[in-house]
Amino acid sequence: MNDNDTLVRDFVAAFTTKDAERLGEYLHPDVVFTSYGDDEVRGRDAVVQVWKNVFSSFERVEFETIHQAVNGDVVIAEQVHGLALPGGPLAPIRNMAVYELRDGKIAAWRDYTNPTFASTLLQG
Repeated sequence: MNDNDTLVRDFVAAFTTKDAERLGEYLHPDVVFTSYGDDEVRGRDAVVQVWKNVFSSFERVEFETIHQAVNGDVVIAEQVHGLALPGGPLAPIRNMAVYELRDGKIAAWRDYTNPTFASTLLQG
């Protein structure tokens, strides 16, 4: 595996900890994050805050990489985002993620999924 492949795999594995500060260790200070069609979030501190909010809402967070392709500083990953609301089932939400790396950190991160289908899965 090359360094960018390992970095992204380790980043995805870190979601299980539900520790947003730990996620921040992988992010470039000027990271731009776009998720599920929401507005862009700019800057490491702002992205960390987004994940603090997400982690406080979900009882379980289990992300898994199915396939991953690396071309230099671009990593594309097919993932399953397992999310469970308190008392609810783990919803297997399919996701495609694109990461652009700079200086050994994630500088751009875009998640693509179907938010309507994800909402249906979360409701059980």
